[in-house]
Amino acid sequence: IEPRYQELQKQDVKRTEKDGVEVRVIAGESLGIKSPVYTRTPTMFLDFTLKPGAQMHQPIPESWNAFVYIIEGEAVLGDAKNAPVTAHYVLVLSRGDGISVWNKSQKPVRFVLIGGQPLNEPVVQYGPFVMNTQAEIEQAIEDYHYSRNGFEKGKQWKSQAHQEAHD
Repeated sequence: IEPRYQELQKQDVKRTEKDGVEVRVIAGESLGIKSPVYTRTPTMFLDFTLKPGAQMHQPIPESWNAFVYIIEGEAVLGDAKNAPVTAHYVLVLSRGDGISVWNKSQKPVRFVLIGGQPLNEPVVQYGPFVMNTQAEIEQAIEDYHYSRNGFEKGKQWKSQAHQEAHD
């Protein structure tokens, strides 16, 4: 299958708010809103903000893998009796029918929920390269070395930390 590119401008991201829960639907669907983004494998990328006192439940297909990353604030996830989880934590979800979230704090909480149908493919990793086979890893390294197949400007790439260290 040929690769595809889709550009989604900020103004094209669909959003809605209900009962103190705001969601930006980058991929997938939530609160009756569906993203215009096509994904070959079913996925969701949802950006939530819950006002103080708000709660919500987001269905997730039982066979999917999913995780939550708390961007700011704190939230109670899974069961209302659980301890709050604070910003910069990732929670890998177990399989079930979805995730319930409560904002019991006095400030808004923002988090992303990212999930998708597992690909069930082999994974081979070498340095920054992640592919499905050792042969694909070797091809990616060769492509990088010879600046081809997406690496045409690779020799000029610098990490932000590298830039800051040399400024």
